[in-house]
Amino acid sequence: MLLLIGIVWLNGCGKKDSAQPQSVSNLPVVDEVFEKIQERAVYPVKKDELIEGALRGMTDTIGDPYSTYLTEQEAESHRESLAGSRVGIGAEVTRTNGKYIIVAPIKGGPAEKAGLQPYDEIVRVNGERLEGETLRDVVNLIRGKKGTEVKLTIFRPEADKHMEYAIMRDHMPVQSVAHDLIKERGAKLGYIALSMFGEETAKEWQKATSDVIKKGAQAIIIDVRGNPGGYLKAVSEISSSLLEEDRAFVVMQDAAGNLSPVVTEKNEELSFNERLKHIPIVVVQDVGSASASEVLSAAIKDLKRGAIIGTTSFGKGTVQETMELSNGGELKLSTNKWLTPKEKWIHGKGVEADIEVKQHPLFTEHLQMVTETLKEGHFTEEVAYAQRMLKALGHKPGRTDGYFDSDTADAVHAFRIDREIKEGYDMDREFFTALKTAAEEYRAEEKNDKQLRMAVDYLVNELAK
Repeated sequence: MLLLIGIVWLNGCGKKDSAQPQSVSNLPVVDEVFEKIQERAVYPVKKDELIEGALRGMTDTIGDPYSTYLTEQEAESHRESLAGSRVGIGAEVTRTNGKYIIVAPIKGGPAEKAGLQPYDEIVRVNGERLEGETLRDVVNLIRGKKGTEVKLTIFRPEADKHMEYAIMRDHMPVQSVAHDLIKERGAKLGYIALSMFGEETAKEWQKATSDVIKKGAQAIIIDVRGNPGGYLKAVSEISSSLLEEDRAFVVMQDAAGNLSPVVTEKNEELSFNERLKHIPIVVVQDVGSASASEVLSAAIKDLKRGAIIGTTSFGKGTVQETMELSNGGELKLSTNKWLTPKEKWIHGKGVEADIEVKQHPLFTEHLQMVTETLKEGHFTEEVAYAQRMLKALGHKPGRTDGYFDSDTADAVHAFRIDREIKEGYDMDREFFTALKTAAEEYRAEEKNDKQLRMAVDYLVNELAK
């Protein structure tokens, strides 16, 4: 969860350098080290970088992976990740084998309209060749203000040539809620998937639930699988739509051990259908469900509002406050533990599912874009990925440790024949593309989603009682 509460100012950040020795803190030893590095270090370091290093070092010393210092650029990216829209070209980019690859342009976005395609390799941004930058660096180069232009040089493998694109940046809406109506054995079930708890999630939830209820939904499936969390405010608004007013859905514990229940309340800006408080619900979760997702699951479980289906969640039981700093950066600091309504701390343990259902490996595997060609005798992580995928698809690579042996080659050959692509024993781009497509097709079939099927069966049986 991320709370935007308060502002903290640190001395010395963002001030102009002076020719005279300068105090950057009220701690003599810190000033002493700072001055000696500035005066005598054989490797020159800018003042701002030294200060940022000290800030990052302080948060690292806490030993909490969720407490961290963010530079101004990192803070902006962090805020944008939870915003209702982002400015960019509308394309997902990944880094593989040192190359920056377009995974997929967003439908209707500037990148798609310009003609970018999956597997296009970004070679230059605004004429500058990409060499060794991090993925974040490349994404930041592509992003910019709305209405400004970015020029990309891409290499398209199918055409075997470089191509130039000038793309106008624009606002791209970020959808955090998807919904559908599932009809099963005479029952109508609303399916609501939450990918995060962002700025607009509660409004999207309102529209989604309103739509499925208007279509006759008798129960609701809430899917928070892979949801990393977000704003506590969004969880509060969604919990308030599902629970009676003035119910404690989470309990905050500060550094002194003081407990503060957070209760559901009526939202004057959002009008939720009252039926949501009474119809049966289930929450589908997995190990990727963390933080704010776990607040929702734990509340539903402890207050006996519904059942939790899937696997045990991630186990993040702390709350971070995001505090603005005078240099434009931010301090993200764990300031509270959050406890379930029964005052249990799930940190490092997770919220256990009421009905445990393990998912098929094709649903849990991160699908990769691999561009290099691998042959028998290679030993890489990409080979291990392909072996796991082949095994999950019913082929027999014989091993999954990343060593490309003859059994793996036979499995590759069999898969190529099965998918009707050029026969061969090597793993090339065509093979990896077909592998990814096969997994996506499998995932698209609702009958293959074991956890969702259990949720459907559970609710159908509940409605039949």
